[in-house]
Amino acid sequence: MFSQLANNLNNIKEMLESPSDLIIREFTIGCTNHRCAIVYIDGLIDNMVINDQVIKHVQIGFVEMDGRLPEKANYLINQIYNKLISTGEVNRAVSIDKILYSILSGDTALFVDGTDKVLIIGSKGWENRGIEEPITEALIRGPRDGFIENLRTNTMLIRRIIRDPNLRFKSYKIGRRSKKDLVLVYVDGIVNPQLVEEINRRLASIDMDYALESGQIEQWIEDNFLSPFPQIDHTERPDKVAGAVLQGKLAILLDGTPFVLIAPMTFGNTLQSQEDYYERWIAGSLIRLLRYLGAFIAVFLPAIYIALVSFQPGMIPSKLAFSIAASREHVPFPAFVEAILMETTMELLREAGIRLPKPIGQTIGIVGGLVIGQAAVAAGIVSPIMVIVVAITAVSSFTMPSFGTALTFRIIRFSFMLAAALFGLYGIILTYIVFNIHLINLRSLGVPYTTPFAPSFVRDWKDLVLRFPITMLTKRPKYLQTQNEKRMDIKKGRDSL
Repeated sequence: MFSQLANNLNNIKEMLESPSDLIIREFTIGCTNHRCAIVYIDGLIDNMVINDQVIKHVQIGFVEMDGRLPEKANYLINQIYNKLISTGEVNRAVSIDKILYSILSGDTALFVDGTDKVLIIGSKGWENRGIEEPITEALIRGPRDGFIENLRTNTMLIRRIIRDPNLRFKSYKIGRRSKKDLVLVYVDGIVNPQLVEEINRRLASIDMDYALESGQIEQWIEDNFLSPFPQIDHTERPDKVAGAVLQGKLAILLDGTPFVLIAPMTFGNTLQSQEDYYERWIAGSLIRLLRYLGAFIAVFLPAIYIALVSFQPGMIPSKLAFSIAASREHVPFPAFVEAILMETTMELLREAGIRLPKPIGQTIGIVGGLVIGQAAVAAGIVSPIMVIVVAITAVSSFTMPSFGTALTFRIIRFSFMLAAALFGLYGIILTYIVFNIHLINLRSLGVPYTTPFAPSFVRDWKDLVLRFPITMLTKRPKYLQTQNEKRMDIKKGRDSL
């Protein structure tokens, strides 16, 4: 940095190549000829803060103070810092790199002629999307607010739920060029310190030019990038993040995305929804059981159909076997090819429905499926029973609460279909064993993916396949090895009544 104002401003212009949105406003301090300047990027700042809290105060501040203007520029900038700037976030800087980063992040730099010290004024104020209900995780009963692309708004939503002084927000800068803000969230005194140490190590190892979305962070810090199973959960719901953090997990927020990462993750978490805890335990347990049934159908139903029709027709009841044989009499393809054609068509329709505008996408998904299915049956390309199998499979996959989980089940479904086409039911069993071996060896932040199934923690089964009454969920998950296991004290609460 230079002491002369003109040199500093020229340096800023040269380094940024004078973009059209770079605003430099020069003016005099008080009623003197001592010059200063503010520099900011148009569209990233709150103009009201700069006009009312900075320019106005600096221009008339020394006049109202009715004192003599200091002759030394260093003393002058200290007076501005201590007595004139009325915003809450003001820092000093002398490094050109820090000044440029602050300007490009939405802050304003105040230069004073005659000193190499610069004031960085917090003035971020770009346009943000309003807080809305999450689209990907809609609930019947529960809070309607969801995360947005602004990091400070997202931290506010978490603090509004968890008002604990032990709640910690640890900040990082991610990306050599993007330098985006990332925040690690946990509750000190609950979370296992080894988990915090491990996630800090992985976040510190991130070395990339930019991180546009939290999915890139997820892929960098996950344990096994070859696995089709998601090892880090993601959500748009503040209540889900708060619940996970209070269990002893970690949350990762990245500026610019509404999707927050939650780690560690287990297989049981993939079929759980936050709504399970808002309904009474009987309804919550039945809904969760229904999801497990839906997961089984989404993965195995087409493969079982292929295996029974192609290799083990004797296991089908006689009347049903005759009906299936009659429906497939004029179908020119084997069951596997028939299933691949229909499943691929269904995946194409699903992807097209997502990419098209919402009203058109829903129409394409419903009408397209009906028209293509009916036309395929009428043309004798596929059998009616195959259309039913594919339709039930598609509906079952929609019961998954997480899009990442549903996508994983859609991928491994084709593996089971291929195994069934080659070896029948034996192929399905062998593939199932292979996936179980993979799951047993899979880790999420060092935590076994199949806990509390294996290794087994019987106490944690109260909130696994079934959801026991709230009054019985008195302790945090044992597999997380939290510092404070007790979540509630039922006896103390009843005594107070």
